[in-house]
Amino acid sequence: MKKEIKIQPDTSFYTEISDLLKQARSKSYQAINTIMIQTYWQIGKRIVEQEQQGKSRAGYGDHLITNLSRHLSDSFGKGFSEANLWNMKQFYQIFPNYEQFSTQRVENLTWTNIRLIMRLSDPNERNYYIEEASTQNWSSRLLERNIKSGYYHRLLSTQQDKTKSESQKYQLSDFIKDPYIAEFLNIPEDVTVKESVLEKALINNLQKFLLELGKGFSFVDRQMRISTETSHFYIDLVFYNYLLKCFVVIDLKTTKLSHGDIGQMDMYVRMFDALKKGDDDNPTIGIILCAEKDETIVKYSVLQENKQLFASKYKTVLPTEEELADMIASRNRKLIETTSTKGE
Repeated sequence: MKKEIKIQPDTSFYTEISDLLKQARSKSYQAINTIMIQTYWQIGKRIVEQEQQGKSRAGYGDHLITNLSRHLSDSFGKGFSEANLWNMKQFYQIFPNYEQFSTQRVENLTWTNIRLIMRLSDPNERNYYIEEASTQNWSSRLLERNIKSGYYHRLLSTQQDKTKSESQKYQLSDFIKDPYIAEFLNIPEDVTVKESVLEKALINNLQKFLLELGKGFSFVDRQMRISTETSHFYIDLVFYNYLLKCFVVIDLKTTKLSHGDIGQMDMYVRMFDALKKGDDDNPTIGIILCAEKDETIVKYSVLQENKQLFASKYKTVLPTEEELADMIASRNRKLIETTSTKGE
């Protein structure tokens, strides 16, 4: 009687085949998604063209979409409600040049993402979210959260002097925001707790905090010790950004920003550069996350001149529409002041 020989399965072979199937499914989904988005744009274009032909008749456009919705729903099922057809019409009106729109890697954008972005009135803001949502593979939930939190407007694009060095591909203004929004912490808006409590809450929600920090960030350590010949110092949070190719050290303050906080962060950054930074790393960035800050202190402190130091507020609730409007207005005022100062 022959002895049965058991062959051990080649798990690496199974994994390779599985990966091929996953890649094929992903590419198929992207291809279908791209075709459908282009088709929605074409439908929007035809609706506009048809409306223009009958523009002399009152209410023609409304009846056109109503009747088209009934016909398409009977023929193709869900997805062709009047509201969605209005979205397709708006899609064409906002992006009349599809070739230009499709150059922004739209294969990674879902129709839900596009609908969210179309609600924005500022073309620059729309283009920003198209680029980020596509390249960073933002889900529709994350995109909606970032739009509601004013992600685009919170970037410190007003600090024109704090820009990239010759060795950096990206600008710091692509990464630093003010304020940072941490509604995911589920702690009161008026944070009067110790810094250690805030730090623990951030660590417990590290994935969401990394998404709020932005692209390229990875967590390194908490309470990292830096030692000199005479003393030990502890930095609250340390990250590394592989796009900026530098360490980012964060100091948490649940009180109003003070001169002492700024001096402490300046020292931390200098020490980190001297004791921790590698030869291939760019200069360390220091961010003070504080509950409140006085712009006068910011203006007349080392923060004004030091290109690696930043102070940003943090909020533990999403901003209201009024707060977003104030944020945009304040940003515009600073841009005007900066332009006027440079003109002088």
